[in-house]
Amino acid sequence: MTNTPDSTQSFKSGFAAIVGAPNVGKSTLLNALIGEKVSIISPKPQTTRNRITGILHGEGFQIVFLDTPGIHNSTKIFNKKLVEVAVSVINDVDLILVVIDAASPDPGSENLIVEKLHQSKKSPAILAINKVDLVRKPKLLSVIDRWAKAYTFNEIIPVSATEGIQVPELLSAMKNLLPDGPPFFPDDIVSDLPVRFIASEMIREKIFLLTDQEIPFATAVTIDSFKEDAEKNLVTIHATIHVEKDSHKGIIIGKQGAMLRAIGEAARQDIEEMMESKGFLKIFVRVDKNWSKDLKALKRLGY
Repeated sequence: MTNTPDSTQSFKSGFAAIVGAPNVGKSTLLNALIGEKVSIISPKPQTTRNRITGILHGEGFQIVFLDTPGIHNSTKIFNKKLVEVAVSVINDVDLILVVIDAASPDPGSENLIVEKLHQSKKSPAILAINKVDLVRKPKLLSVIDRWAKAYTFNEIIPVSATEGIQVPELLSAMKNLLPDGPPFFPDDIVSDLPVRFIASEMIREKIFLLTDQEIPFATAVTIDSFKEDAEKNLVTIHATIHVEKDSHKGIIIGKQGAMLRAIGEAARQDIEEMMESKGFLKIFVRVDKNWSKDLKALKRLGY
């Protein structure tokens, strides 16, 4: 049941978009702010493909986060679709959280982000300069100066999502910019995403972490069946990993099925922790040739 705020006290709530170039740590920062794993993380760019909703409940406020794919210039149909998703969010939120990588600038993507901000409806915006634990102070000061000249942010806050540096300060700044309003979700919900979607993302995360080169970017995951047995405290999931080439299928399966077992075991452990129950996970691998270049296939696979 939702805790309804006392009518005599002000309550703040709003939607916040997390935007940035690929691989700047947006998903890591979202998980740090929420305190729960709602968005998948890997060291490879373009891990996030959908708008991931994470909900943060605080004393007198609620923030609904939308994590977005990395904004960057690309000629590929799939990547252009991902960027469209990210850009579309900017005009639909109460607050924009722009995340950049202090240690590894991406001028092309960053210029595109600034351009999109200038074209937006001018929602309040905060710049989080991430990975400050990896840079020296003089470089950090130059980064702050450059971005302060590029766009009029309400706040510019250096942070480290992995180390927790200034994450509370960032959260406080976001809270101050929220509009007054009631909570959108009950206080026991940290995401509005279906559990089966989160399960598919957990499988995809393991593909990113365990495979190399282009393999992760040529894969998609769908959940074929998802059944919960309360009496047995068991969740049974059948999933399919979609790849573009027969050679990719061989790599995903691995020698004598070793890679597929490793992906399944790692994903099952995460799913069991999320569901707080035992899990049975069966994964199939299917070749859908050039799915990332086919608009119909992209739609069918949820993109």
